[in-house]
Amino acid sequence: MHATRQPILIDRSDAATSTVELRAYRKVTWRLIPFLFLCYLVAYLDRVNVGFAKLQMLADIRMSDTAYGIGAGIFFIGYFLFEVPSNLILHRVGARVWIARIMITWGLLSASMMLVTTVPQFYAVRFALGLAEAGFFPGIVYYLSRWYPSARRARITAWFMTALAASGVVGGPLSGWILVSMGGRNGWAGWQWLFLLEGIPSVLVGVAVYAMLPDGIQTATWLSTEERTLLQHQVDAEHEDEIHLSVFDTLRDPRVIVLAALSFSIVMGVYGIGFWLPQLIRSMGVQNPLRVGLLSAIPYGVAALAMVMTGRSSDRRGERRWHLVCAALVGAVGFAVAARFPTDVVVGMIALSAGTASVL
Repeated sequence: MHATRQPILIDRSDAATSTVELRAYRKVTWRLIPFLFLCYLVAYLDRVNVGFAKLQMLADIRMSDTAYGIGAGIFFIGYFLFEVPSNLILHRVGARVWIARIMITWGLLSASMMLVTTVPQFYAVRFALGLAEAGFFPGIVYYLSRWYPSARRARITAWFMTALAASGVVGGPLSGWILVSMGGRNGWAGWQWLFLLEGIPSVLVGVAVYAMLPDGIQTATWLSTEERTLLQHQVDAEHEDEIHLSVFDTLRDPRVIVLAALSFSIVMGVYGIGFWLPQLIRSMGVQNPLRVGLLSAIPYGVAALAMVMTGRSSDRRGERRWHLVCAALVGAVGFAVAARFPTDVVVGMIALSAGTASVL
């Protein structure tokens, strides 16, 4: 006697929802992430190309290493002062207008660095550049949070942030080539051409942002009504229990203070690499700017792979804390080894690659 086989019931509505969800997020990712990746690539390129310009400009404007370090750091005073106000403005006027404004103004200011002839002018333009660019990265992180729930966000943010590494892979050799090949043309030094040629893309991409970037899910005409409704529901559901605090109360929250201290420590490594990597490579005995640029691409290439793998691992395991701790420890060891062997190209590049991969 055979047992009666029970029918298998399939929830067609859940299956359909899952299909729509996957299709919608695939559309969003392909529409937004490559474009935002390009924005961040040109942003970071403008932010750190001063490290390559340093190889030539110090002698031209009679600037010491100390003055260069002060000027590099002054950028962050402007950035710090306007970062929170910038994000509040973005929330009010929309991402499309504000991100476009940020990119156009910083592109123009970055290009204007070619006109600097004195140390005070260098300080002034660096400060203004920080003001102009403040809010770009936190603004994009906030923007992504209005499209993706937290379960998807680490991987997406990692893909977006690989632009940091890509800017080093592309920008290092490009900057070295400009310094070597363009010097003397039109009576301008190589470092002047560097600022001009690497500032123009930010302006052009900023115009494209205004023309192409949707402010949010509801203005994304390339999504169907069903897809927009589903994605908006997922984002709204995650933010239902949010507690809205004043800026002052937020800054007093111990968790914000701890996260700010962690970010401060990591960013020291990020910009230590960004501003000084060309000089570190030169101190290893590499003098040709093009070779310096080519070697500087190695740590950033390693970082790009590490960022994607770490983001994927973090999302898959649903774990953030130990991924951060392990990366920070590897970075600390890498930078310590690089400092211990300052003239060894092989050991230095391996150590700097480990450090760069960890802090980015």
